[in-house]
Amino acid sequence: MFKFINIHPQTDDKDFGFNMSTDGGSNYNVVKTSASFLARHDESGSTSALEYYANTHSTQSTSYEVIAKASGADSDQAISGTLMLFNPSSTTYVKHYILSLNHILHADACYSHFTGGYGNTTSAINAVDFKMVNGGNIDAGTILMYGIA
Repeated sequence: MFKFINIHPQTDDKDFGFNMSTDGGSNYNVVKTSASFLARHDESGSTSALEYYANTHSTQSTSYEVIAKASGADSDQAISGTLMLFNPSSTTYVKHYILSLNHILHADACYSHFTGGYGNTTSAINAVDFKMVNGGNIDAGTILMYGIA
């Protein structure tokens, strides 16, 4: 289980994502398939929705899984959530994961985002990387990793 707490991009409109590795982090290119939905509401109260979120799903992709799109860099904007990666050391089964997070967009809207997916590999996952996938840096926040038996 990974917890990311108050992840803050250095600049506006950046996408936060993750990828997995089977070779100790030399390559982060595990093939992933996922589906996402979200609840959103803007600060003005004029827009809200519960919807399938096609902008952050993967279809047999080796790219980083975008888990928070268009995040904001204001002091009241950050990304917090949980990634559960199931049985990463298995060499028999694919690697299922569930994401649950909340983040504030650069356009001052709150998104509660939920994703389910799998890494399509039977190799053991031995490294996970988090980053702003469309450039920029993370300038604050904490990522914690827990082993759960």
